Amino acid sequence: MWSRKELKEKAKKCVSVNYWKMVLAALLLVVVCGGGNSVSSFSGAAAGLDRRDDSEYEYSVEENQEAELADLVLEDGVGIFLAVMLIIIMVVMVVVFLVLLPLDIFVFNPLAVGIRRFFVKNLREPAQIKEICHAFDHGYKNCVKTEFFRKLYIFLWTLLLVVPGIIKSYEYQMVPYILGEQPDLDRERIFELSKTMMYGNKWKAFVLDLSFLGWYLLNGITLGILGIFYLNPYVEQTGAALYQTLKSEYLQKNQL
Repeated sequence: MWSRKELKEKAKKCVSVNYWKMVLAALLLVVVCGGGNSVSSFSGAAAGLDRRDDSEYEYSVEENQEAELADLVLEDGVGIFLAVMLIIIMVVMVVVFLVLLPLDIFVFNPLAVGIRRFFVKNLREPAQIKEICHAFDHGYKNCVKTEFFRKLYIFLWTLLLVVPGIIKSYEYQMVPYILGEQPDLDRERIFELSKTMMYGNKWKAFVLDLSFLGWYLLNGITLGILGIFYLNPYVEQTGAALYQTLKSEYLQKNQL
């Protein structure tokens, strides 16, 4: 049985040995895995048209009608402006989605697998930064396909209810690590291995993530600086240590 303290101690030792490469790898993982004051101004202007002191000003019926007409024109102008801005925002979001989705599938996912491989290897020896590109040369198509379905399954389960989505995300947590070491392994087999390894460990893995909550609060205070130079490498290395531990337990049980 594994403990949070044991995994974190392993991670801390690795951070001290291969620090700068770990910082770079963790930062890259965060990047690849991690927009109306105008309305108020127009409203203020419209409200200003109605301010008057009856003791000083007297409006004729025609003047009042002209003021009301000006208000209507202004309101219509604001509505048209907001509609145009909404259309522009929607078009930009669609374009960004169409650009980022292929990048995520064909570039970011393989990079994320390579980064997980880097942290696993770093448990045994100081890993080389070239490991992050490993998936592009080894089982690239299988990596792209497997990671795509992993995210798709989690997304679909999340649509049902948030909790099942969270459970599935932990159930498939080991998939990128397995891909990093065995990129040619069949997709269904990879999901099966991850599910087996995480059986009885999902809650403990969730608590392990919660144990970093204090660090994340400090990271917020430092505006993310702590995350870049310590927390992100520490968390990722702990995740790799969890994988290595669960892998060893699985091999012992199955005598492989």
